[in-house]
Amino acid sequence: MTDPHAAIRWGHHALELEIGPDDHGTPRLVRVGTPGEAGTDPRPGAALPLVEVTTADHGRHWSGRHLIDTALGARLRHRSHRATRDGDWHVLTVELHDPETGLTAEAVYRSPDGLPVLRAEVVLRNEGAETLYLESVGSLVAGCLTGSDPGALESADLLWAENDWFAECRWQRRPLRVSSPARNGRFHYRAGRSTHVVAGQGVWSSCGHLPMGGLMDRESGRTWLWQIEHNGGGWRWECGVRDDTAYAALYGPNDADHGWRHPLEPGAEFRTVPVALAYGADGGPDDAFAALTRYRRATRRPHADHRRLPVVFNDYMNCLMGDPTTAKLLPLVDAAAEAGAEYFVIDAGWYADESENWWETVGAWEPSASRFPGPNGIHEVLDRIRERGMVPGLWLEPEAVGVSSPVAESLPEEAFFRRDGRRVEEGGGRSHLDLRHPAARAHLDGVVDRLVGEWGVGYLKLDHNTDPGSGTSGHPGEAPAAGLLGHNRAQLDWLDAVLDRYPDLVIENCASGGMRMDHALLSRLQLQSTSDQQDLLLYPPIAAAAPTAVTPEQGAVWAYPQAGDTLDEVAFTMVGALLGRIHLSGRLTELEPEARDLVHEAVAVYKAVRADLPQALPAWPLGLPAWEDPWIALALRTPTTTYLTAWRRPGAEAVTELHLPHLLGAEVRAEVLYPASSQAGTVWRPDSATLTLTLPTAPSAVLLRLTGRTPEGS
Repeated sequence: MTDPHAAIRWGHHALELEIGPDDHGTPRLVRVGTPGEAGTDPRPGAALPLVEVTTADHGRHWSGRHLIDTALGARLRHRSHRATRDGDWHVLTVELHDPETGLTAEAVYRSPDGLPVLRAEVVLRNEGAETLYLESVGSLVAGCLTGSDPGALESADLLWAENDWFAECRWQRRPLRVSSPARNGRFHYRAGRSTHVVAGQGVWSSCGHLPMGGLMDRESGRTWLWQIEHNGGGWRWECGVRDDTAYAALYGPNDADHGWRHPLEPGAEFRTVPVALAYGADGGPDDAFAALTRYRRATRRPHADHRRLPVVFNDYMNCLMGDPTTAKLLPLVDAAAEAGAEYFVIDAGWYADESENWWETVGAWEPSASRFPGPNGIHEVLDRIRERGMVPGLWLEPEAVGVSSPVAESLPEEAFFRRDGRRVEEGGGRSHLDLRHPAARAHLDGVVDRLVGEWGVGYLKLDHNTDPGSGTSGHPGEAPAAGLLGHNRAQLDWLDAVLDRYPDLVIENCASGGMRMDHALLSRLQLQSTSDQQDLLLYPPIAAAAPTAVTPEQGAVWAYPQAGDTLDEVAFTMVGALLGRIHLSGRLTELEPEARDLVHEAVAVYKAVRADLPQALPAWPLGLPAWEDPWIALALRTPTTTYLTAWRRPGAEAVTELHLPHLLGAEVRAEVLYPASSQAGTVWRPDSATLTLTLPTAPSAVLLRLTGRTPEGS
């Protein structure tokens, strides 16, 4: 159907969208939701066009903090559309055209069959005779999130996640009306000048905020969640009110936030970063996060690690802290093997002589002779790891080159980030590779081929600890943010090629903990470092909230028992990793026998339950955790079993009530899995789906397994 005045209805049994023209013929998204869902009638004349675009000479009709209501967006007219299938995916492509400039936009919507999740991106093509200087392009614009009922705005809450070093995944919730107050009294106003904006900055995709957000109805539980699937700081979302309905608009880099500009020459194309919108009809954020978790699994690169979930020991956190040597590592290798680890990762410092400041010398990634003396050097340790039945791993910071590294001189200037004709230096003596340049990529390929192909390393932890700012100008006239986008895309291409060459290689994504926690990287890489947090009492809100940003089976959580810890504290730190990926650390050789037994017990329990985790969906029986909550809980549910982790922190009451609505009416058996010595007490109330949990001491934590049957037998 190509009638520009006809509505387009597209989707499947879990998600349906409707597109219709306004009075001027501009196509708009008027409804997204479940087919036949009550209370979600199409929004008549929904406020925003399908695609919003600004250029230097085509701005907005209504100025303000927002990037919507654009002149080009309003002029784009329906040219054609087509609905197709791509395996399990439903695909809708809507082609729009502006006759005045010759700009053509393809809005591409994809949705996996059976999942209430919409993936969107836009492809722009210049069919005109003049260059268009792009300054912003929306990947998805939805002007219909609260439907046709203006009253729904009063019960709408914004969701966003603040994200910082040592303090990741801190979700916030606030009424939409705080940032978009009602203005209509005697006079009616379509919109204000501002809106709620969350934007990234620099090279890190999640420094400051996760590239995510949401909107929920606190009365009905209806929830939208969105993520921007980009591996740099060039992203933005805004959510506000337009014509008495809530809207969300999702962007990659733009001029207002990042100084991004892109010349779209005649005949050229530009593709936006992809984004995703997940929907929960009535179950609040838990349902929407469950849908997003299933979507993330459906869109990532297949890898055996996602099914096997091997236990990793890493020598860094609260252990060697970047100071590895043969003498220090060999006892740890033996202790890790005895604990049940299956990978052993040598973290930072293996490439630097003990007397040097390795921060400024990184880049060549050759082992230190002083740290690993003897004829076999580092291979003595790698061989011992294999002898103990584990796979060896190494830490790299591939994009960093220290100013004192020989690599800083051997590579051409064009292989590094540059601005104003000068090489960018950041972080106290570091340059940054531009992976668009073939010499930069060849250098890293050589490093990986040596470590993986020749040495037999099976695990790489790829870290990133400096942010070189707005980006790079690879050639005169290139906006740094445009150069950064090019580098970001080249990084993804490089990672794809590495895993094509070494399909069994496991790669961990890290950037000072969780500063690059995004689906562009996590759809490719196998694990995500959730934090650098060293305090076991501060880790629970991070570990519990990590499944909002990453699938549970990809979320690496540190478990670092210390010699001075009480047995309750040892169990407390171990519990935190049992519903994610165990990243065991700490000086295991210094633990007393009872503490060591608790560590071994935790690893054994994890191995007994891990087969369930790749299919499990997260829920939060106490709500999404706040940073200082005295009690914190995370549940992972499968069709037959619910695993529940609960932490009682110092100062908390001994008893809490956990809400598990998916078990309403079920007769449930609660079983303590870890620690076996726990004095946890439980009482289940099927009529209210609440579990009363008692932990007599603080700090303490427990892993429970809940099994049972509902009256319907499910």
